Amino acid sequence: MTDRVECRPMSHSASPSRPYLKLDEPTEQMQTRLLRLVGKTIGDYGLIHDGDKIMVCLSGGKDSYALLDLLLTLQQRAPIHFDLIAVNLDQKQPGFPSHVLPDYLTKMGVPFHIEERDTYSIVKRLIPEGQTTCSLCSRLRRGHLYRVATELGATKIALGHHRDDIIETLFLNLFYTGKLKTMPPKLRSKDGRHIVIRPLAAIRENDLAHYAALRAFPIIPCDLCGSQEDLKRKQMKEFLREWEQRSPGCTDSMFAALSNVAPPFLLDQRLFDFVGLCASDQTEGHEDVWLDQENNT
Repeated sequence: MTDRVECRPMSHSASPSRPYLKLDEPTEQMQTRLLRLVGKTIGDYGLIHDGDKIMVCLSGGKDSYALLDLLLTLQQRAPIHFDLIAVNLDQKQPGFPSHVLPDYLTKMGVPFHIEERDTYSIVKRLIPEGQTTCSLCSRLRRGHLYRVATELGATKIALGHHRDDIIETLFLNLFYTGKLKTMPPKLRSKDGRHIVIRPLAAIRENDLAHYAALRAFPIIPCDLCGSQEDLKRKQMKEFLREWEQRSPGCTDSMFAALSNVAPPFLLDQRLFDFVGLCASDQTEGHEDVWLDQENNT
């Protein structure tokens, strides 16, 4: 299907006309805490710059709603100018309530674009019944979103992945691909033309679920393509949940480890010259002294 529905983007100056709703105290407290984490992630990784036009990918789930909501708040408070446009890819899944997002975005006064592409039929045609469809679906979706970003002149593509997604992806790669990698807060696409950002990278999924409930977002179910209970990600989510119950705080340590990498203590010869390493009376930063010092602080 090639039809597209596009709503004319509003200018940055039009944002104050959005309906303003005073938040109750619990919601405001939660929003403040989430904004602090988002702001730190943006600052630490250079996610947003003055003049950016950010395409916020909106699926209708709690994470993408929260992403848009928090970025809209930051847009009004930030000392820099950046524009936002919400984009939804309508993949023509049976039962998808296509009116929900346009109604919500129009009510909120948010510029948006709805891209209609029947990737659902393609996936169903190519993937045998009972097998996982997520990989192909994700590739098709990513290709369309990159193209739309180019057409809209977006400088950044914002995705709603959170801290749990990042840790789960780390372990999925460890268990099944033999790679030590995950979802970074900022990523350049393979063709170099797009920058993907994940402002929610430091936020727990439970906090996003709580915030979505407080804000009463019109959530669209994520299982319209059919429930696939054997998905590896669901298994990994349960695995990490069990470990967190057995050893509270272990996922905090896992997340911290992603920002505390020591290449000399791994095995990747591309990251560290093991062959050229030799004894020396000069400290060159390859020893474990810095780890000992950090543990004593």
